[in-house]
Amino acid sequence: MRAPARPVARGLSPRAARAHLAADPVLGPVVRQVGAMTLKPIQREPYEALVRAIAHQQVHGRAAEAMLNRLIALFPGQDFPHPEGVLALPEEGLRGCGFSGAKCAAIRDIALKSVGGLVPTRRAAARLPDEELVERLVALRGVGRWTVEMLLIFTLGRPDILPVDDFGVREGYRLAAGLDAQPKPKALAEIGLAWAPYRSAAAWYLWRAADLHKEGKFKAPQAI
Repeated sequence: MRAPARPVARGLSPRAARAHLAADPVLGPVVRQVGAMTLKPIQREPYEALVRAIAHQQVHGRAAEAMLNRLIALFPGQDFPHPEGVLALPEEGLRGCGFSGAKCAAIRDIALKSVGGLVPTRRAAARLPDEELVERLVALRGVGRWTVEMLLIFTLGRPDILPVDDFGVREGYRLAAGLDAQPKPKALAEIGLAWAPYRSAAAWYLWRAADLHKEGKFKAPQAI
C-alpha cells in the first residue's frame, strides 16, 4: 500500500533556508562563504522545460541552444512551439534542427504525453506532490529522475529536493566535509534529512562549493 503523499511544499524562502542551513556543521561554512542564495526558478511550462532538458543531454550547451533555436524558428509568433505543432512536424523537420534520432523520439513522446495530460501544465503541477511528479515524468522517453529533479528545482521552485545522484552535489559535500571520496547517494540522502525542508537550497550551496573549488577559491574546512 502506497504511503500518503506529503502536501505540496510552497515556495522557497531564501532567508529561512539560509538561516536553517547556516546552523549545519558542514553546510554552515559553505553558506558563510557563498552568502545569499540567488536561486530563482525560470517560469516555464514543464513541457518546455523537459524538451529543453532533452536537447541539452550529452551535448555542449551552445549546440543544444542552436538546435532549440532552429526548432523555435519553425513556429513564428510562438515563444516556444506548442506540443501539437511538434507532433505535426514530419520526422525530417525535427532531424533538420540537429536532433539525433533518440532526441527526436523523446521530444515527440514528451509532446504526445503533454497533449494527453500526463505532462501537467504548470498550474496543474502546482497541485501535485514532488514524488507524484517524479513517478509520472520518469515514464517519459529519455527522462530520468535527475531530469525531473532539475525540473522541480529550477522550473517549479520546489524547496525540498536533494538530487543525490548529481555529481556536483556529491562533490560539493565531499569538499565541504573534507572527505577523500564522495558520499554514496543513499548516504547523502540520509545526511540530507537534516536539511529538510530546504534541501533544494542545500543542493544549490553544494553546487556553489564545487564551483568555487574549480575556480581555486573554496576554503577547505579546518582540520580539528
